[in-house]
Amino acid sequence: MQVKLRLFPQENAGLDLLSQMASQVTLGVQTLSEILGASTDDFERLAEQMHQHEAKSTDLHYALMTSMRTSFINPLPREDMYALSRYLNEAMEKLDGAAELIALYRLDRLSGRATEQLEVIGRQAELTVQAMQQLGELDDLEDYWLEVLRLAKRAERTHRIYVFELLKDHKAIPYARRRDVANQLVDVTKEMRRVATHVGSIIVKES
Repeated sequence: MQVKLRLFPQENAGLDLLSQMASQVTLGVQTLSEILGASTDDFERLAEQMHQHEAKSTDLHYALMTSMRTSFINPLPREDMYALSRYLNEAMEKLDGAAELIALYRLDRLSGRATEQLEVIGRQAELTVQAMQQLGELDDLEDYWLEVLRLAKRAERTHRIYVFELLKDHKAIPYARRRDVANQLVDVTKEMRRVATHVGSIIVKES
């Protein structure tokens, strides 16, 4: 029977916290999807809901810091745990920023490219929820790493088309406002890519 590569199986609280942070991104994607289909009258309420997801992510980030300081054994080196937590929190912050910009600018009828980007972010987040729980056992995580990178490349291509279409279809101020949102969305995909890339570095380091 093959023995799975396991780092420190005694303590998994930190991995649970990382998985919960990835779940907050998933919840944020759901809320932003609601915003894209909502009337401007609902923007403020939904933006506040997104702020709550971001606040929860920050609370989880701080909880992880506390857990690492107080635990004798952590499932990964502290610097790796911190990096993954920071990237996940920054992804949530940027998703929150996209929602806030839509509400502030009162941008209804956004391009379908925004929905495409949300689909990518949602898939990245779903994969990351599971991957964070598996970090104590590094087998099979290479597929996660490569799939998130593939999704990030797709998001970059979509972003380029998104910006091109905005420039073609809008005057200066509407273009600038919509590009702000587009930039926030692609930045979320980049943060999720950073999570996966760091997982890849852990796999290489521990192989």
